[in-house]
Amino acid sequence: MNVPDQPLDLLVVSPHPDDAEISVGGTILQCREQEMRVGVLELTNGEPTPRGTPGRRVKETAAATEVLDLTWRGNLQLPNRRLEHDLDARHRLAGLFRLLRPKIILAPYWEDVHPDHVAASSLVDAARFWSKLSRSDIPGEPFWPKKVYYFWSIHLRIHPKPAFVRDISPFIDRKMEAIRCYESQMIEGRPTEHPTLLDDIRDRARYWGWTIGRPYGEPFASREEIGITDFRHLV
Repeated sequence: MNVPDQPLDLLVVSPHPDDAEISVGGTILQCREQEMRVGVLELTNGEPTPRGTPGRRVKETAAATEVLDLTWRGNLQLPNRRLEHDLDARHRLAGLFRLLRPKIILAPYWEDVHPDHVAASSLVDAARFWSKLSRSDIPGEPFWPKKVYYFWSIHLRIHPKPAFVRDISPFIDRKMEAIRCYESQMIEGRPTEHPTLLDDIRDRARYWGWTIGRPYGEPFASREEIGITDFRHLV
């Protein structure tokens, strides 16, 4: 797997192709506009699904990557629908953290009805710790990603209170464009009358924007305290 020649500012760890676009597509676009180096790591290829194929998912992911203008994207090729937080997966993910050296990691929230999302969340937490260990057989130099924030999945019906909500209002249309790239998952075989799945995703972003007095937003949780140096950052 090719890795960028400079450390990433932000790495989104996504259980499947399309999870990053659905949950944090606006944040990715905003960070890229701010010239941050942003990567997405899928843990699985997302297949099988009713209308997808591995080859088709690769093409859809490439199209979404172009819309998002990502610095880097990779896939760990762990088993879809059978994703487990085991020692081999932890070792491989920790090695990538050392190679990519992201300052911030975005990971799935630790409670979810999809077992792959739950496994992915605990896997990120453990691999983050392993990444810093000295005297280990993990390739690369020890590294500790400074922050991990957690994003919601569309599978959750009742959301916990977020630590913060990011205003993504200027990027909502491009976020939806990136999501529409996954035609086999988002459009084909789904009801066409309002509200569609795409309507639902956009409406959730509208709700989170409403909570902070903005048109659209994306929520995040944190297990750790968040420090600030200027109250103007909260306005």
